[in-house]
Amino acid sequence: MLFKDHPLVIFLVCAVMFHFANAAMLPLLGELLSKGRGRSSMLFMSACVVTTQLVITLLASWSGRKAGTWGRKPLLLIAFGVLPIRGVLYTLTSNTALLVVIQILDGVGAGIFNIVSVLVIADLTRGTGRFNLTLGAITTAVGIGAALSQVIAGSIVHRVGSSAGFLFLAGVASAAFAILYFFMPETRNTRLAKE
Repeated sequence: MLFKDHPLVIFLVCAVMFHFANAAMLPLLGELLSKGRGRSSMLFMSACVVTTQLVITLLASWSGRKAGTWGRKPLLLIAFGVLPIRGVLYTLTSNTALLVVIQILDGVGAGIFNIVSVLVIADLTRGTGRFNLTLGAITTAVGIGAALSQVIAGSIVHRVGSSAGFLFLAGVASAAFAILYFFMPETRNTRLAKE
């Protein structure tokens, strides 16, 4: 039944691609940061994680408010749009401080996606009684996409190098952005129409 809802299927595909592109970037960055830095690489990796979480925390409330006024799709486009930029930027520098600063984009993408995706699912399942089922199905699919990301991007990095891995992930993120932009409808109006 869930797969008969075309906007829901489009969102599922976009969400899986988003997490496929996103999941491997931080581990690949950690590998990049560890080269020739010994134990200090743990400090930089911790800085990346803290930076991401801080930005997510700061954006959570803002995302919720803006989703009600701007709609869901413009915010999702921001979240999806920063991901390919992040992937490309990682290939342009080896400066540790800049790599940590680029990690701010991870917080922007994840912070917006985490809030707005739940609102999109609520919009698309309003009145059906299938919110939990849909949320569970999407979460499972996203987890599978994230796991595959590690394996596939890791294989690319092993064979061709970290720049190729980041560019591959940026390509997947760009495709997800295009699918979202061209095929995903705004769901806020759907919710209002059902009320």
